[in-house]
Amino acid sequence: MVSERLTIVIKLGTSSIVDERTHEPILSILTLIVETVAKLHKEGHNVVLVSSGAVGVGLRRMDVEERPRHLPRIQALAAVGQCRLMSLWDGLFAHLRLPVAQILLTRNDIADRTQYINAQNTFTQLFDMGVIPVVNENDTLAVSEIKFGDNDTLSAITAAMVRADYLFLMTDVDCLYTANPRTNPDACPIEVVMDISTLEADVSSAGSSLGTGGMSTKIVAAKLGTSAGVTTIITKSSKPGNVHAIVNYLQRQGHTPTATEAVTKSVESFEAASSSQTLPPLHTRFIPSDNPIQSRSFWLLHGMKPRGTVYLDHGAYSALQKKASLLPAGVLGVEGHFAQQEVVRLVVIGKLSPDSLDGDFLHHGQEPKEVGRALVNYGSIEIERIKGHRSTQIQTLLGYADSEYVALRENIAFLQNDDCARG
Repeated sequence: MVSERLTIVIKLGTSSIVDERTHEPILSILTLIVETVAKLHKEGHNVVLVSSGAVGVGLRRMDVEERPRHLPRIQALAAVGQCRLMSLWDGLFAHLRLPVAQILLTRNDIADRTQYINAQNTFTQLFDMGVIPVVNENDTLAVSEIKFGDNDTLSAITAAMVRADYLFLMTDVDCLYTANPRTNPDACPIEVVMDISTLEADVSSAGSSLGTGGMSTKIVAAKLGTSAGVTTIITKSSKPGNVHAIVNYLQRQGHTPTATEAVTKSVESFEAASSSQTLPPLHTRFIPSDNPIQSRSFWLLHGMKPRGTVYLDHGAYSALQKKASLLPAGVLGVEGHFAQQEVVRLVVIGKLSPDSLDGDFLHHGQEPKEVGRALVNYGSIEIERIKGHRSTQIQTLLGYADSEYVALRENIAFLQNDDCARG
């Protein structure tokens, strides 16, 4: 039993566990993953598996050679494959007397704050019961509007939901490189990324024919994970034992790298140093934010897709940064159609010129900048009517006044950087 109980999320892509050509489950890899999870569990850690593969396994089960393009067909194959996939996990973990639980999610399942908290509570109870949660997107029901997009994103949201210490993104390479190591002999491994916004790496990998992701989606997942305070790690999926070795190494070293730890090293220097038994397997580690997003803010930013946009002036934005709520007087305009209690993008517009008073402010040289998300108290039609007015006029303009604010400050979250919450 370790002195510190960690929560570890391990994300496995379809290509990691299903043969791309035959669509057969790769039992050797699955077995090694189960052994690794069991070892971590025995040491006292909580472990979550985010497992792709339902469609790939469904292809094999139904003897279909290629992934179809027709959505209902894909969803039907996912329904068939998910049964088989969970049966495989359950059977393998049963050999080690470890129970598993299936958790299928779409954005709709966590769009409501109460449901999001219920999901957190479910994970907590499963951990207390000694159960290994196996998470996947509910491909049988999901459509584009409620999909996470890929399981890399789902794993990052899951890691934030369970307040994980580590998120492992398993892939077909050891780590990130400065260039494609298959074609460039001068490519250097990137071992530690202190600031993901300054990352310079080759992310050209587009994923397999079975999967939906590539290295670029893992970078997005790393941004989400680190913004929530989760140390995110990319390592080789064919060597699941790496996870245990890396966790043990980081526990010995502490979670924060030393100031002298290099962001990149050459392949030669790493190979020379690897003769020491104290070094972990090659991997890329993304250091979490010093000021992680709190749970509610993360949910606002990433739990739901925005349904529209509310444009603000700089005065309103400054007030929001000082913890004020959003008044209608600070709203310049609305884009899209959304209802009350839906999430919208918040976009700040530069100072208006006299010729933009006709309302067409987006076409007068303005530089809009997305700054956050908000759960609004009024729909798009109502906000369009009350924009620019005082709160005391809402009753007259609408015939009712549910709130004096367009959005309460507790329902507003700011992006940490410009591309952290796109989509």
